[in-house]
Amino acid sequence: MSQWYKLQQLDSRFLEQVHQLYDDSFPMEIRQYLAQWLESQDWDHAASDVSLATLLFQNLLSQLDDQYSRFTQENNFLLQHNIRKSKRNLQNTFEEDPMYMAMMISKCLHEERKILKAAQSADQMQVGSVQNTVMLGRQKELDGKVKNVKDNVVEIEQLIKNLEDLQDEYDFKNKTLQVREGEANGMTQDDYRKEKVQLHTMYLHLGVLRQDVVRKITALLNLTERTQNDLIREELVEWKGRQQIACIGGPPNACLDQLQNWFTTVAESLQQVRQQLKKLEELEQKFTYDSDPITQHKKGLHDRTLGLFKQLIQCSFVVERQPCMPTHPQRPLVLKTGVQFTVKLRLLVKLQELNYKLKVQVVFDKDVNERNTVRGFRKFNILGTNTKVMNMEESNGSLSAEFRHLQLKEQKNAARTNEGPLIVTEELHSLCFETTLEQSSLIIDLETMSLPIVVISNVSQLPSGWASILWYNMLTNEPKNLSFFLNPPCARWSQLSDVLSWQFSSVTKRGLDTDQLNMLGEKLLGFGKCIPDGLISWARFCKENINDKNFPFWLWVEGILELIKKHLLFLWNDGSIMGFISKERERNLLKDKQSGTFLLRFSESSREGAITFTWVEGPANDPSFHSVEPYTRKELTAVSLPDIIRSYKVMADENIPENPLKYLYPDILKDNAFGKYYSRPKDPSEPMDVEGGEKGYIKTELISVSEVHPSRLQNTDNLLPMSPEEFDEVSRVISPADIMMCSEYAS
Repeated sequence: MSQWYKLQQLDSRFLEQVHQLYDDSFPMEIRQYLAQWLESQDWDHAASDVSLATLLFQNLLSQLDDQYSRFTQENNFLLQHNIRKSKRNLQNTFEEDPMYMAMMISKCLHEERKILKAAQSADQMQVGSVQNTVMLGRQKELDGKVKNVKDNVVEIEQLIKNLEDLQDEYDFKNKTLQVREGEANGMTQDDYRKEKVQLHTMYLHLGVLRQDVVRKITALLNLTERTQNDLIREELVEWKGRQQIACIGGPPNACLDQLQNWFTTVAESLQQVRQQLKKLEELEQKFTYDSDPITQHKKGLHDRTLGLFKQLIQCSFVVERQPCMPTHPQRPLVLKTGVQFTVKLRLLVKLQELNYKLKVQVVFDKDVNERNTVRGFRKFNILGTNTKVMNMEESNGSLSAEFRHLQLKEQKNAARTNEGPLIVTEELHSLCFETTLEQSSLIIDLETMSLPIVVISNVSQLPSGWASILWYNMLTNEPKNLSFFLNPPCARWSQLSDVLSWQFSSVTKRGLDTDQLNMLGEKLLGFGKCIPDGLISWARFCKENINDKNFPFWLWVEGILELIKKHLLFLWNDGSIMGFISKERERNLLKDKQSGTFLLRFSESSREGAITFTWVEGPANDPSFHSVEPYTRKELTAVSLPDIIRSYKVMADENIPENPLKYLYPDILKDNAFGKYYSRPKDPSEPMDVEGGEKGYIKTELISVSEVHPSRLQNTDNLLPMSPEEFDEVSRVISPADIMMCSEYAS
């Protein structure tokens, strides 16, 4: 039984978690169509191997072509359209970076397995049970309120039907009595009195029934208003908050389907109330009397119903997916001039009569002028198709509009001046979306805004622009506060630590643990000052140089993130890299371990990101510690870190190279920890083919060598830097058949 099939058998609350894993960048329908094939591929390996990732990407496109052919044979035009669109989107998003697609699919499959495990294990289901109970309780409560609104509408519908029947009967009997009064052979006085009594009784009953209908409609509108306030002021606000968190790498935001169901049900109920009020007006025109409750209350009820409906419609117009460049799906809200970006709108009130009726227009920096922003801000034009009609066909049934080919271009005649107090990556801009609902005599203007965006002109500005997006969405939820960075507030360490961990968990399978975060916190706050309420300024995070280095904290972390994504993803995911650890803690961890135990940590002196290993040797009562010069992207592009660790050598006595690395901390044999990542060695006896057909070359190997002369082995904690002469000597000692990267052997 496939993993995908098992998932579909789960309870709805677990299915909701599955929905959160997929969006338009990798739609669920592809997961559905290619379930078995996707589960049979090694996506974990592909996420760190560009050749395999490229091969799987091409195979995936071929699988989609096969699926398209099957739909063609079935004459299924809609599915043909969807599969073609999905293939085109995949090509636009992943063709330049197939490893990212592999990483994303690997992460989705991994999260699916976690969901299955949680559903199948009673113990796992207890984790977070209080939070789940609260969420399920709130959902159940809202389900009940919305159902109550719907049921009341049905009850009122029946009351109005009864009122109409009674009014028709009263009208008929009244006219009949009048006719019989005028006939020659009229009824007796007793019969006449009886008829009059019956009519009066019906008249009184009509009055009571009319009052009852008005009272129930009033009560229904009270209930609807309370329910609507819960939806708008609580559920929708919380969803927008979760969307902000998801934008900066936090937990995936719950899909909008549940909110859409609630909004739509309430809107349909209000539409029915409008029709019911219209029916009451028709009944009033046929029959009324002094102090008729319909006459007295119809305008107030109509205005209130219309007001609630307008409020619901206006609040249901939301940005479902924030602006994002397909080339950088993990960095939404940072847009580069001249590069296409996408954004998706949804109307949570899904009424069939609105399909293809709402034309959305995009406006850049609406209402931004010299009075409500600061001087010097750049101005931009939107290129591409900036209008789109909302429809249900392109987004699996939701009433949506997705802009896929928008671009920004700076207005040269309004270029930035030196008067601007902010650097370009601190400038916040916004996209506004406008449309108008016209329904008979009803006209409702709709408007929603994206979260603030940062516009860059060079990809080198992306890290700083992303820092601004992180800081803003971590600390505020005011989309119109475009001058936020004129006086940016400080962040508490408890807030920033979560955001830093999300930067790793959103692009890998592993966030940061407590020890790693403590090390980062001490770099920002100082040793011993890393407390939850410790305050970090915007300048400290992103602008000031850390310690004695010539780069700020965030750019250092960003460099390490890039190093992990490009060269260390598999080692980071399986927990082999300790990463963020101070030298003091490093020695405390290693001092009691057996000689040859080592750990991997990130360099604190490299802006571009680098990794090193430190090992312990010597007796337990007098250990020595050694760290190799950090490896940067340049070295790791040539040789993978597992191969470096496998072949690393130190010149010991009599210039005999030895590998001092034996156990990955705490006590894992090196080959057990890294063996599965070693490159496959070729058979030494197999001659190599070369251009021209010649054979017989001796195989070469790229290794790392550190030199230590016998005279220096006695005190390896006080090594001096290697001189050029020593470098030459190492080169002569090692066999010419080996190509070496020589690095300093320092503590």
